[in-house]
Amino acid sequence: MSARLLFTDLHPQPADMQAEVITGLSRLRKRLPSKYFYDQRGSRLFDAITKLPEYYPTRTEIGILERYGSEMADLVGCEVLLVELGSGSSWKIRVLLQTLKPTVYMPVDISREHLLESVAALTQSFDELEIHAVCADYSVPFTLPVGVNGRVRVAFFPGSSIGNFDPHEGRQLLERIGSLLGTGSKLLIGVDLVKDTSMLNAAYNDTRGITADFNTNLLRHINQELDADFDLEAFRHEAHYNSIERRIEMHLVSVADQQVNLAGRCFSFRKDESIHTENSYKYSVDGFHALAGEAGYEAERVWTDADGLFSVHCLRFVGSE
Repeated sequence: MSARLLFTDLHPQPADMQAEVITGLSRLRKRLPSKYFYDQRGSRLFDAITKLPEYYPTRTEIGILERYGSEMADLVGCEVLLVELGSGSSWKIRVLLQTLKPTVYMPVDISREHLLESVAALTQSFDELEIHAVCADYSVPFTLPVGVNGRVRVAFFPGSSIGNFDPHEGRQLLERIGSLLGTGSKLLIGVDLVKDTSMLNAAYNDTRGITADFNTNLLRHINQELDADFDLEAFRHEAHYNSIERRIEMHLVSVADQQVNLAGRCFSFRKDESIHTENSYKYSVDGFHALAGEAGYEAERVWTDADGLFSVHCLRFVGSE
């Protein structure tokens, strides 16, 4: 018997890319939303980044899931509704599906095409698994389209994606996840850990220049979608660890005084002025547990690799007091 595939489209509102880009470039310290990295080319480049020797998070998280998956399964129990927020690495979810053996797997993603593509292969691999794909924007409140029917509700949020949000935004996201699945639900979440600065900087400045290409592709995407005239050769990739904020910062730095035209607007750049494109916050285990506690969670268990590079946490949502 093949898996049963259901699909619900909640018709998430598309972002106003032009308005968000203009707002970001109009700031005193220019910024661009990192979500616009992921056009088709950007997604391929990120997949290539995850396979680089310098980039430890993906392979380390998969190793943790493979080694401790049975412990995770014992902790969450049987009759599981597994909700994946962002339909990402098929390998990660395959590892978790094999160990948790949920009765229902519910991937949630804003991209209808990506969502359907990512679940198509799973229907051939997991017999008797009910897959209920949901096209929705998990960054805003929504309601699960099916009743939980007494199932254990577990959310999966891998890849240290929580690190792309500043702590205040991260706490709000954790609260929304808890409200979505309800009191008593559990969250399995990947979190990158604070570590040696040289290792962090190397992970975002690979010798092959793929991360630089990924960063610059953001400007290419804006050129294509908004008919802008960014000169990609006039900006260089820069990534560094900010030890005060405990985050990797990615920037695109102007190599000369220049002007860029976009939607009837002209934006001036000074030489060495940067556009801040992404943050990736790093946490200690205690620091992340403190953040989760503010969002209404109790920490049940944490698993790390032998070198303490990455962590996967099991949290239980108890709600606000």
